[in-house]
Amino acid sequence: MRRATRPDAPSGQVRIIGGALRNSRLEVPALAGLRPTPERVRETVFNWLAPLITGARCLDVCAGTGALGIEALSRGAVSVKFVERDAQVARALGSNLVRLKTSGGTVDPISAQDYLRGAAQPFDVVFLDPPFALDLWSALAQQLEVGGWLAPAALIYVESPRAAVPVLPARWQVHREATAGAVRYALYRRVLTDG
Repeated sequence: MRRATRPDAPSGQVRIIGGALRNSRLEVPALAGLRPTPERVRETVFNWLAPLITGARCLDVCAGTGALGIEALSRGAVSVKFVERDAQVARALGSNLVRLKTSGGTVDPISAQDYLRGAAQPFDVVFLDPPFALDLWSALAQQLEVGGWLAPAALIYVESPRAAVPVLPARWQVHREATAGAVRYALYRRVLTDG
C-alpha cells in the first residue's frame, strides 16, 4: 500500500482485478495520503507471480487497504498475513475480508517494525510497500532477511520512488522490474548462493 505525499489522495473503492474475487470492491477509508497500488501495476505484478501464487503463504507488510494481499488470496494464495499500524485502516481491511467472505486472511494492527521483531514464520511471497515518506524499505528488508521471515526461495515485491531505489539485502536479486510514473516496482527473488 503506497501512501502518497499528496494530501488529497482519493478515497472510495479499489477493485480486485483477477481471480475468484475479480471485480469485487474494497472500501477505502477517507484518509489523506492513503492510496492503493494502481490496477495496472497490480495486473503486471500478478502476471509475474501467476505461476507461483497458488498455495503461497504471503505477508503484506504495511498493508493499507490490503489490495495486494487480497489480490493474492483471490488468485489462490493459501494465506495472507496483513500488517497495518493505522487502527482505522486495519479495521477497514478486516471488514473487507469479512464482507468478501475470504478465508486465509488475518490482520495484525501493529507497526511492521514491531511485527517483524516477533516470532518468525517463513513466507513464500512478501509485499513490501511502506509509506514513501517514512523511508522504511532498507530497515524492513533487513528485518525480513535476518529474522527468519523468508522461505529459502521467497519472492519479495518492492514498491518505491523511481528516483530512490532502496538498498536491499545482497541475497535479493531482481527478477522483474518496471516503472509507472514516479514509482518503481520490482519483484525480487531470494537466492541462497552468492554470485
